[in-house]
Amino acid sequence: MANKIPLNTLPSLVREFASYKTVIQNASDKTVAEYMLDLRTFFRYLRARDLKINVEDTEAFDKIDIRDIDIEYIRNITVEDIYEFLTYADHTRGNMAAAKSRKLSSIKGFFKYLTVKRMMLEDNPAVNIESPKKQKSIPKFLSLEESLLLLEAVRNDSDSSSRIRDYAIITLFLNCGMRVSELTGINIPDVDKQLRSMTVTGKGNKQRIIYLNSACRDALAEYLEERLGEKHIKANTNALFLSSREQRISVKTVQWMVYKYLDLAGLESKHYSVHKLRHTAATLMYQSGNVDVRVLKDILGHEQLNTTQIYTHVSNRSMEEAMEHNPLSDIKRTNKDQ
Repeated sequence: MANKIPLNTLPSLVREFASYKTVIQNASDKTVAEYMLDLRTFFRYLRARDLKINVEDTEAFDKIDIRDIDIEYIRNITVEDIYEFLTYADHTRGNMAAAKSRKLSSIKGFFKYLTVKRMMLEDNPAVNIESPKKQKSIPKFLSLEESLLLLEAVRNDSDSSSRIRDYAIITLFLNCGMRVSELTGINIPDVDKQLRSMTVTGKGNKQRIIYLNSACRDALAEYLEERLGEKHIKANTNALFLSSREQRISVKTVQWMVYKYLDLAGLESKHYSVHKLRHTAATLMYQSGNVDVRVLKDILGHEQLNTTQIYTHVSNRSMEEAMEHNPLSDIKRTNKDQ
């Protein structure tokens, strides 16, 4: 998660943009923090160039004061300035395509705000700049057998006082494909009383309903009996999943817990993570459950269908590998003339 930047270190127009993102667009704290971080870096780069400060001098760069940047300064920013900044992000900061795309998105959002919402600028220098192309990669995921090993590792951890909670969490990840931030944000009232579904809050504070299968219902029923019982009677929160301190469980705690059980299951060498469990759920649903990719898009809470279509590539690769694993795949004619 991006660190929260003190707003009093930013230009007034950037602070106003932060308020707009929060109040009007209902963006999450994380999203706003990322926008502010990107815009601070952008304006520090421009000011460093003006003052002839070496942008590779990290200590000097981080001390650049940008609070006095106003609309007159911003009005003089050109398309070439933005391209130069993206080149700096690539060459000096070593940003990959995804990080450069996020920086450009922040800049585009800011200039759109100034031109369309505030009407303080007539021209938007960022409007026609294309985002850097991202290399499409096949997501890592657990196989069905590995998923069962992971669940078994939790089930057999008799020394853990949070085993029932942890089993419910990993069951939800592997079956529902929710994000870790969505899971930690679930409150007890978000869960249907019959355990048929639950409401989660995804990116951009958008809510969606996730339907629960029998494995999720069983795991949640067992955990809710504990959550609503004497063990957590002192908990002063509506959060569904609690930490050992009787507070809402944090993303870091969930990440640590997942790594722990991946290790116990002997899967640590594969460099899996919490997000890989989301990929696992999506892949298993698409490959084994014959789920339509458009339905999968809604289950995962994706904005665009092309984000979900990565799982069709996973399926294609798996089919290719399956052909190679056929025991007859290496049998060849020894005498082609016969």
